[in-house]
Amino acid sequence: MAEDKKMKKFEELAQKRVSDTLKKLQLIGNLANKNNYDYTDKHVKQIIEALENEVRILKNKFSEVSKERSTEFKFK
Repeated sequence: MAEDKKMKKFEELAQKRVSDTLKKLQLIGNLANKNNYDYTDKHVKQIIEALENEVRILKNKFSEVSKERSTEFKFK
């Protein structure tokens, strides 16, 4: 019974958090509109690297491996 409750909680939180994250990724994608924003290839590379790094960490967490991570993004 406790396992069912834990899985239900996981599913509820995962659906909410993944949906929120997908919306945020779409907002980041909106930054690609050159009519509204100016940016360099260096900016794009840094954004993609930050996102890809966090996805790698996420995959590792589900594989029982973790490492420190940043919650902030800044251009270098």
